[in-house]
Amino acid sequence: MSDAPQYPRPPAHIETYVDILGPDLAFEFLMQFGGAELYLATAPKRSRLAQVIGVDKAADLAAAAHRLSARVPVAKRWLARVMKSKGLSNAEIARKLHVTDVTVRAYLKGTEMTDNYDPRQLPLF
Repeated sequence: MSDAPQYPRPPAHIETYVDILGPDLAFEFLMQFGGAELYLATAPKRSRLAQVIGVDKAADLAAAAHRLSARVPVAKRWLARVMKSKGLSNAEIARKLHVTDVTVRAYLKGTEMTDNYDPRQLPLF
């Protein structure tokens, strides 16, 4: 059994980013650029985006720009769930997302972080 975290399913508004970048790189991308308006150049070379995710991935995002909004989504709920799956405490998550621990608990409410967690499973009770 591996020690790699099982990532929560991304919501629809960031699913394209996760599909193109993968969950780890999408996490870093959203932490760096979430909430910002971003120009996706077809041939990125020295941009901040290329420094964070690499030239190839930046070009892949530019190719999919027609499916993306101009402003990068914030997706704090998904980011909080990813951090929790990596073992961070609520206080650490709150500091990284610049929210209160109460907000983090609300983001994580109803999320069961167990080994067999499946985000597609509807709650039974």
